[in-house]
Amino acid sequence: MLLTSNQQQLMRIAKDSIAYGLEHGIAVPINYKEFVAELQAQRATFVTLEIKHQLRGCIGMLEAIRPLIVDVAENAFAAAFRDPRFPPVTTAEYSQLEIHLSILSAAEPMSFYSEEDLVRQLRPGVDGLIMQEGGHRGTFLPSVWESLAEPGDFLLHLKQKSGLASDYWSDSLKVSRYECEYISET
Repeated sequence: MLLTSNQQQLMRIAKDSIAYGLEHGIAVPINYKEFVAELQAQRATFVTLEIKHQLRGCIGMLEAIRPLIVDVAENAFAAAFRDPRFPPVTTAEYSQLEIHLSILSAAEPMSFYSEEDLVRQLRPGVDGLIMQEGGHRGTFLPSVWESLAEPGDFLLHLKQKSGLASDYWSDSLKVSRYECEYISET
């Protein structure tokens, strides 16, 4: 768990990056070396934006390739302005945004011998999953369990999100799990 002060700083950076993006068209520039070590550590994040509890944008990284503070700034900007499902956030919408940060643990490959075995191993409310088969790849954050509470349903919908048929199964299917630390505005 991140220190509360660092959680608050990440939330400020997410808001600042969106505000900066409205004015300048890019994420707020970050010199990560000015921040404490916990915020400099390489971590993968997702930033989810909502307005009145309706999705307004969600962008993230599954691999930790940049400092946490930079990842949040870049993903907040991308969620606001580059999510292909939505038009860019407007100045009028900015004050209505609900920002949710998901900080991912490192993904761990799962071992299973059948679909039933995989379903039995899932931990509802805890596991985020990454599914990969050839060029198909998708993920569900652990928060998706709120709307897909049954492990079988969770897996079925993840297959569809990954571009696979709901009844698809193969011994070469790869699944990894991760956990998230969530930070939301209070």
